[in-house]
Amino acid sequence: MFNSVQYHHIAIRTGNIHRAIEFYTALGFQVSERFTAGITLACWLEGLGMRLELMQVPLPRPAPDAFGDEHYVGYYHLSLQVTDVELFLAELSKKFSEPITVLLPPTVQVIGQKNYRVAFIQDYDGLPIELIETLDNPGGEPH
Repeated sequence: MFNSVQYHHIAIRTGNIHRAIEFYTALGFQVSERFTAGITLACWLEGLGMRLELMQVPLPRPAPDAFGDEHYVGYYHLSLQVTDVELFLAELSKKFSEPITVLLPPTVQVIGQKNYRVAFIQDYDGLPIELIETLDNPGGEPH
């Protein structure tokens, strides 16, 4: 049996740490510490009840298409619960000078016995992020 195990962080490699910080702070994270990991820049971001580590990769290659490749195995997406997906997307788009990439526009999905409105966006490195809204009618028809 493990003794006192708890979540610590999710690490994300990025091609440009400054753009990644801009993106994730717009989602609600704040930089809590900056440091180096070997020869690369890194930082902790905290917020939304979690901690992320961003690490800049020298000479980055494009990330695999976790969203579009149905045979991809591995990290799929980070999921953030919001109270209103469409409103969150509208507010988020105002925070960036360039449009955010929407992989899946807001769509109602039944997951288990509940209805959710979900959308997928991607960060500047192409990593998928799910935005999920719990609809107030478990098991019933969406409004």
